[in-house]
Amino acid sequence: MSYMFQFFSLKTIHLPKFAAMKNLALHILDIVHNSIRAEATLVDIYLYQSQKKNTIELVIKDDGKGMSQEMLDRVTDPYTTSRRERKVGLGISLLKQNAEQAGGSFSISSGEGRGTMINATFQLDHLDTPPLGDIIDTIVTLTTGNPKADFIYSHITDQGEYTYDSRKVKEVLEDVPIYDSQVVTFLREMLRENIEENCGVESL
Repeated sequence: MSYMFQFFSLKTIHLPKFAAMKNLALHILDIVHNSIRAEATLVDIYLYQSQKKNTIELVIKDDGKGMSQEMLDRVTDPYTTSRRERKVGLGISLLKQNAEQAGGSFSISSGEGRGTMINATFQLDHLDTPPLGDIIDTIVTLTTGNPKADFIYSHITDQGEYTYDSRKVKEVLEDVPIYDSQVVTFLREMLRENIEENCGVESL
């Protein structure tokens, strides 16, 4: 396997303007970006789609530093900042807004030293429910751009489920960097094939 690779880092990713954050993949990228900044080493992403229940549920849980109660009370304010004066509330408040506008709900729980969990639900057939976007590219970008962190992604539908765990991938790779260009291509193909086959989801 060639070791010529292109290194991806969230530090060099330029997210679109928040007002244009029109799909769930971009929401995931933004929320997990907060997790990495909070020094998370494991991020669990859960996406549930159900035609039967007419719902989409997104859960993101991390083991980062977490937030104080004061910060938690203000985090959905779009102008909330961290101690380093970085705006952290804008992406969270937009996810909350999008969920509630789509007939769903939003909740966030956190504690200092206990990590953070975000839960957003959407009414599947609601006109304001955002599309999934490129979920696969998001998961691959997060994995390859943050080799010191690990990611679990679970995709569940009425047809079945598939769980991706970057820790298992790293075990197989052994000394091969997870950001190797051939690994990046392999991850995209693996995720696409497994989600299509196990979950009945096409054109991701």
